[in-house]
Amino acid sequence: MLTHLRPAITLTLGFTLLTGLAYPFAITGAAHVLFPAEAIGSLIEKDGVVIGSALIAQSFVRAGYLHPRPSASNYGATPSGASNLGPTNAALIASVAERRAAYTAENNADAPIDAVTASASGLDPDISPENALAQATRIASTRGADPAAVQAFIAKQTKTSLLGLYGEPTIHVLQTNLALDAAFPMPLVGG
Repeated sequence: MLTHLRPAITLTLGFTLLTGLAYPFAITGAAHVLFPAEAIGSLIEKDGVVIGSALIAQSFVRAGYLHPRPSASNYGATPSGASNLGPTNAALIASVAERRAAYTAENNADAPIDAVTASASGLDPDISPENALAQATRIASTRGADPAAVQAFIAKQTKTSLLGLYGEPTIHVLQTNLALDAAFPMPLVGG
């Protein structure tokens, strides 16, 4: 019996070391060499401090900033996910109507679909150009800037689809907000 058990235990340990340790370490090492920024989460720094990730949305509520899509997980990466409410669910219909009314009141513009619905993960860092441009007047007013200049600036932040075929044009919320801070600084309060 030991002659049959020894090869089974040896193979189990060998494959555990190979697939459980060696392979993950090799892939992680290759990722750090080939894609160093992506391997550590595509972190975005400002003045040497990590302020977010290019892959995960975060909440912006101040009037001088682009606001992201709604999130079913309150922008938390660990509990990420959709609400899983169907299109005829009364709670979903009510929350979309509430978001639409708030968006319209805040931006004095009709709400695009991505302004009132969460993405599947609840962490989508991008919004549509229509959504971003509808927020430009509010942002310009808060920053004391020309609305046309802010609209043109936001429009320049648009990322086009991959090879002109895959995906929709998008605007990255965090990167655009950082660019807005540099181009149109917020006025000092009480200064």
